[in-house]
Amino acid sequence: MNIEPYLTPYKLGKPVLTGSGIPGHFDERAVDCPFVFQHNEKFYMMYVGFDGIGYQTALATSQDLLNWEHLAVILRRSEGNGWDSSNIAGTWIMKENHMDAPPLLKKWNNKYWLVYHAYPETGYEEGSAKIGIAWTEDEELLHWNRCPEPILTPEEGADWEKGGLYKECLVEHEGRFYLFYNAKNTNKGRWIEQTGVAFSDDLLHWRRYEHNPVLRVSPERWDSGFASDPCVLLNGDQWVMFYFGYNYKQAQEGLALSQDLLHWTKHPEPIITIGEEGEIDSIFAHKPSVITRNGVLYHFYCSCRPYKDGDPTRNFGKEFRTISVATSRPLDLISSAKETGSHAN
Repeated sequence: MNIEPYLTPYKLGKPVLTGSGIPGHFDERAVDCPFVFQHNEKFYMMYVGFDGIGYQTALATSQDLLNWEHLAVILRRSEGNGWDSSNIAGTWIMKENHMDAPPLLKKWNNKYWLVYHAYPETGYEEGSAKIGIAWTEDEELLHWNRCPEPILTPEEGADWEKGGLYKECLVEHEGRFYLFYNAKNTNKGRWIEQTGVAFSDDLLHWRRYEHNPVLRVSPERWDSGFASDPCVLLNGDQWVMFYFGYNYKQAQEGLALSQDLLHWTKHPEPIITIGEEGEIDSIFAHKPSVITRNGVLYHFYCSCRPYKDGDPTRNFGKEFRTISVATSRPLDLISSAKETGSHAN
């Protein structure tokens, strides 16, 4: 298995985005779940903020992928259809699949399509989440129309997903839609999270793959508890899934490869590991969003370490949860290439 094209060993080592820490703001406690794309000649990051009550979803913008500014909250609490009115975590907007192409959004039926999951109760991931879909014709991407009913629910799923459905990845390939998602087997006590896929021809009606989960945990390994948060891209004729593994101690980023989107072979070791004590990702380095710019791979992820005095946010009283990035080339080389006007290839 050749994993060289997918490696990003050069960590920025600091956040590219943090929560506000402002009482009452949607991101008072933490930011989470980056999804990076390109639109109208700008880079955007969709992400979720946690305020102690639940998740809401926002956009930030950037010119260089390293300096980000919050733009607006786009999926708010109390604006849904009952089932998605307490928490709403947007995780993917349908976009270009090819890893070496600009990550531009793709339309279907003249609309942009966003998938999200919603927990039924207030609090941090309280209750069994369901998956919904929203659309917009707004080129500013600020106003979204949520379809009234969920497109996937845990109640209709198999035993491995009865505890709730999570992080979505929406791929269009040869006229068919693939929705990858991770799910947990129970929401009581210690659970197992694995990744499955469903199919659709119209984005509204979905059928689960009969051989789910397509990405399973590996007992006694670094991903023995979770194999979660799929980020699926196409490199030539090979599909790649970035994901995170969790062994109930550490969350780290992994990789799986496929020829057909259904049968996946995992690389046995993590490709991004947690940092040393005191570093920005010393507890967790997880939840991938991967894009290419000028031949350089940027691997965004949620980074967590213990809270220190002076940090702008504090989650659960003890955690500093932010968004960071690792790249396939040293960041100082990327910066110097930009300054001289040349492209990093």
